[in-house]
This record gives sequence, structure tokens and C-alpha cells, in this order.
Amino acid sequence: MKIILDLLLLLLIIIYSYLESLVKVFIPRRRKSVAGEIVLITGAGHGIGRQTAYEFAKRKSRLVLWDINKHGVEETAAECRKLGATTHVFVVDCSNREEIYSSVNQVKKEVGDVTIVVNNAGAIYPADLLSTKDEEITKTFEVNILGHFWITKALLPSMIRRNHGHIVTVASVCGHGVIPYLIPYCSSKFAAVGFHRALTSELEALGKTGIKTSCLCPVFVNTGFTKNPSTRIWPVLETDKVVRSLIDGILTDKKMIFVPSYINISLTIERFLPERAVAAINHVQDIHFEAVIGHKIKMK
Repeated sequence: MKIILDLLLLLLIIIYSYLESLVKVFIPRRRKSVAGEIVLITGAGHGIGRQTAYEFAKRKSRLVLWDINKHGVEETAAECRKLGATTHVFVVDCSNREEIYSSVNQVKKEVGDVTIVVNNAGAIYPADLLSTKDEEITKTFEVNILGHFWITKALLPSMIRRNHGHIVTVASVCGHGVIPYLIPYCSSKFAAVGFHRALTSELEALGKTGIKTSCLCPVFVNTGFTKNPSTRIWPVLETDKVVRSLIDGILTDKKMIFVPSYINISLTIERFLPERAVAAINHVQDIHFEAVIGHKIKMK
């Protein structure tokens, strides 16, 4: 009898959830304020990280900017200060666990407890598997997922004490679907999506509902890390469009942020299609970018 009641309750919750989602399509979500929040952004010297820093600066957050590129991150910081934001710069290698832990301790002493972290630093080496160097595979995982573990472990205790914070994982649509010649990158982004989902579930299990999580999953972004990307179906996104969606998702506590949003529908449909149909879709998409294949650079 109890299982029947539980199943009926589950059905009601599913129906309610769909109705709630439908209502939210027409009613704008309430946006939270991030003024005064201490925001740590990794990979802040370029691309998505830089634009994200600008957006938080406009909203009067206190910024902690990390990047391995000293010149790039200082340029970002200078612009953020022009926008009126208190900004602190740290040159950090996000593939180095000890450097991460040391830098977090320094941030705590000099700035305070971080309340929002945007794990954005990334590495990508477009190549077929046999042309990818072992150290490139290692670096991809150290930056794209292991760095998320070390940074989150270092920052989470203060968030848990206050039951307040926001952890942002910058992943990719490649964390939901695969592209040839990006095996390490796709694998690391699948791990990043899994990290976000598991962390979200664990925080809920711990009752820490004041700590929010978001995961950004864009298609190709024109940041220069992937050379000459093109597709027939997906757009190649400009950084400002991606960051607008990211900021909107953070301010409304959205858990999964797809850019463009219809990619989520496409990925859902693909899960129900036969392999031959999925292969045909991939052929129609005709994804191209520069990659090392057989130790030579080709457009694939």
C-alpha cells in the first residue's frame, strides 16, 4: 500500500513540476543581488572568464581573479577597477593542487571568504587520440576537472558554515555529446557535468539549500582556443552572448545553462534515436575545426 501511495505522490510531483516549468516560461524569474559578494573567477585573463568578471564588476561584487597569464589577468583587473569594483589579482596554475590550496589560503587572509566561485579555467588540445601527447591528456584533466575538485574543496567549508554560496562549473555541450578529435576534452567535460550534478545532489542531501550550483554548457565559443570552428546547425557563439546567459543563470539560480537553450532539446531527442540516425545527424552538422591528425594540422 505504501509503495502505491509513494508512486501516486511521485506522479503528482512530476505533474506539478511540469506545470511550474511552464509557468516560469511566461513569468520572469526573480534575480538575486550579488553586490558585495566575493567572487572568485578562474581563467579570468581571457574569453568567458574576462567577460564574466566585467559583468560581476558592473554589479558591484568584490572580485578575485585567477589566471596563469599575468598580463591577461591584470588587463581584466584594470578594466574591472574602472567599472568601480574592488579587484584582487592572483597568478595561479589551476592544474597545480598545492598552488590552488596555497592561493585559496592567501585569498582568505587578504580578501575574505569567497561566496561565489566560477570554475572557468580550461585546457583543450584538438587532435586524434594517437597524436595527443600524454602530458596534454594529463593537463586537460588537471585543469578541466581536478582543479574544480581542489578549488571547491578549499572553498566549500566556509560556504557550508554560512549555508550561503554559489558554485559555478563551466563545462560544455561536449559534456553531453561527443565530437571526434576532442577525446580528452569531451571526457573531462563529461566529468565536469557529473561533478556538478553529484555536488548538487550532495548539497541537497546535507540540507545546504543556501548553496546554489550552476553548470554552463555552450556549443563552440569564439575564444581562439579552437581554431576556425564551424558547423551547419550549431552557431559559433561570441563570448558576450555566452556570458549574458551565464550571468542570467547565476542570478536566477539556474542549475543547467545551455547556450543556445535549444541544444538541450536536441540532446534529449538524440537519446531516443537509433545509432544510425544519430550518425546521420552528426554528418549533417558537419562540424569542422583545426586539429592535429596523423601529426599534421587539418580541418576536421
